[in-house]
Amino acid sequence: MKYFAVFLPMLDEEKSKHYRPDHLSYLEEKSNEGKIFAKGRFTDGTGGLVIYKANDLSEAEEMAKLDPYVAKGARNYEIREWDMVVTKS
Repeated sequence: MKYFAVFLPMLDEEKSKHYRPDHLSYLEEKSNEGKIFAKGRFTDGTGGLVIYKANDLSEAEEMAKLDPYVAKGARNYEIREWDMVVTKS
């Protein structure tokens, strides 16, 4: 399993507010499937980040495109494979 960081920059704030419940429901569904490592909004209001777990880029991109924020034009997306490094304290 690979990790993919999906940045969700704001395109339309009103659409984002409108589709927020659908977006959160979608993320909950993906989380229950074990497909999300982490998620959250940027505190400056410019968008958010979801780190998906997927077999390859095409699977991660498909999940990103099906997010209601993206599908309904509230957010754009930018995706990068992420190589997580864990450090010991």
